[in-house]
Amino acid sequence: MRVEAKLLLGLGVFFGVMCAVYWNWSLENAGGVMMFAGMLLCFLPGGYYYFWSRRMKARPEDDPQATPAQGAGVVGAFPGTSIWPFTLGMGAFFSVLALVFGIWFLVPGLGLVFWAVLGGTSEGRRGGRV
Repeated sequence: MRVEAKLLLGLGVFFGVMCAVYWNWSLENAGGVMMFAGMLLCFLPGGYYYFWSRRMKARPEDDPQATPAQGAGVVGAFPGTSIWPFTLGMGAFFSVLALVFGIWFLVPGLGLVFWAVLGGTSEGRRGGRV
């Protein structure tokens, strides 16, 4: 996690410098606040990753001398195909459409979300298709 921490903290520093330059040069508040938020959004996970990278042993990804065999994990532990992620996505899509076209889109949207959560949960517990 050390590489990810360095990347995000570096991006946070970049956005911080750009925020200071932009805010002082343009004197425009909205863009400066968005750059400041971008800086915070990089520092938050970057600081978290840095905190944990100092407390856990190094991963093969963090070692420049590591071989590909050291980083290989369990192969073939992938979940089977399922319709429930698509159903959940369509439910979320209909729920967002309710903001644009009318509240009546929320009924099928929440119905699809509920159905997808039930189906995905029961499929996960059974270990196969429902």
